[in-house]
Amino acid sequence: MIYKSIADRLRIRLNSADYNIGSPLPSEIRLASEFGVSRMTLRKAIDLLVSWGLVVRRHGSGTYVAKKDVHHETSNLTGFIEVMRNQGKEVVSNVLEFLIMPAPPAIASQLRINIDERIYFSRRVRSVDGKPLMVEDSYMPVKLFRNLSIAHLEGSKFSYIEDECHIIVCGNYESLTPVLADRKMAKLLNIDELTPILRITSLSYSDSGDYVNYSVMFRNASEYQVDYHLRRVHI
Repeated sequence: MIYKSIADRLRIRLNSADYNIGSPLPSEIRLASEFGVSRMTLRKAIDLLVSWGLVVRRHGSGTYVAKKDVHHETSNLTGFIEVMRNQGKEVVSNVLEFLIMPAPPAIASQLRINIDERIYFSRRVRSVDGKPLMVEDSYMPVKLFRNLSIAHLEGSKFSYIEDECHIIVCGNYESLTPVLADRKMAKLLNIDELTPILRITSLSYSDSGDYVNYSVMFRNASEYQVDYHLRRVHI
């Protein structure tokens, strides 16, 4: 639905450095004109932002940014293979599963697509210098990637998305949670059961506002360190 697409595009905009908590949104008339839709359609998009807790309406005043759902921004967005290769390390991606399936409600919600819409599911074990470092479950809309193959997944998804599909990935939402490895995950990562690992959810979006990839990753934290360069924005 078009209002959902507009809401997603506005969500990306609100999370940029152009907006701060408490900043006003442009008027509904101005936004409706910008997106080429009716005020009713635009209002439904704003209603979604309100339901997500990102904006609040103030009667007689306007709509304002209530919060952002991006907590950290690195100096740039780089794929896993690119990071490792820049460090002179060899990366091997072993695809354990690859199939097309109907999107369950939880995944459809993340990718902003319809329930049961066709998606690719893949599970990869990613090893660096012969050591299994990460298990990644990935979900991608079929409508955006008609020819995705195991060969692509054995390489870099970022390269496939940008170089072959000509879709520009401009941002990523990430959430990190410490968990204990269960028996299956411990076997895949070649570690002891109940070893502390990181569970990372990652949602990437394009410059057109489409959500192109949702991944759930389990990373062996003892073998891999991530350093963030965070910039403070002075108001």
